[in-house]
Formats: sequence, structure tokens, C-alpha cells
Amino acid sequence: MGQENANPEDVQQDVDRYSLRSTLLVPATAEQAFAVFTGSLADWWVREYTWSGPAALAELGMEPRAGGMLYEIGPYGFRGDWGRVLTWDPPRRLVFTWQLGPDRLPVPDPARASEVEVLFLPDESGHTRIELEHRHFDRHGEAAEGYREALTAGWHELLGRYLATLTGTAPGPH
Repeated sequence: MGQENANPEDVQQDVDRYSLRSTLLVPATAEQAFAVFTGSLADWWVREYTWSGPAALAELGMEPRAGGMLYEIGPYGFRGDWGRVLTWDPPRRLVFTWQLGPDRLPVPDPARASEVEVLFLPDESGHTRIELEHRHFDRHGEAAEGYREALTAGWHELLGRYLATLTGTAPGPH
């Protein structure tokens, strides 16, 4: 997809019926890990996962504050918001809504959106353990379990790309 992943074994995953958890140890401080996760989204996110697609995507980002939006800007300057930051606590914790349904259409009602929490836990060696939980898939209705399965694979790829970006082993966006 235009960018190499880190070693697939670097990302560990565990799933329940309506949630998934991914963990990853990164060779960076919590401050660095948080900054790349939140401020360099366009460098590691899969462009094919966007509404605009790789050719038309102009910008992908996250407004750095509680209440800020996760968004993309595509053709003709059209902006699509696909999540809202619920907790902004650098460099320790980030929580945001996932307001895209299984059909990849926006879910404006936050009560029908799933939620992503990311913890950045420093260890004694100067590395950081990333713990990501994507939960409340049941809010997506009948397709919830299939959506969780799809996003289990999706987060595995995304976190591999995140690690490659963080460590400088990823080529630039294509």
C-alpha cells in the first residue's frame, strides 16, 4: 500500500466480541510516540482507508485538543470529520470516537460510534509500550462483529506502519 510495515510480530492483538486490543513496544519516549501518533497521522495512516483515496487525499489530521476532530481533506477542499477527541492527555493518553460505520459512511451520532483509547506507557529502558483498545463495536449494529474483525486486521497494519514511521524505516507517502 505504498509503505512498508514493521515486523508483523511487533504488534500483539487480543479480541473480544465487541473490542480489540493491540500492544506494541516502540523505541521512543512517550513524548515522541504520542507526537508521531497524533501529529503525523498522514505519514502512517493507510491512504486507501480514506474516503478520498490515495490520489485525491490532500490532508489527514487530528486537532490536538479535547473536542478536536479527526478529519481528512479531499478533492475540492471537502473536509470529512470521522472522529472526535474525547481525552487529550499528552504524552500519556488519547481517546477518540470512531465515527465511521462498517459501510465506511460517517456516523454523526456519537452514541452509535465506537471508541479508541491509546495509552503511551514509558518503561525503564526509554521505550514506550503502546496499548490501543478499539471498543464498543456493538454500537455499530448488526455488522459489529464483522467490522471488529476487519478493523483487527486494519489496526495491525496501521500500527506496523506507525512503528515504521516512528523509527524512520518507512518510505514517504506515495
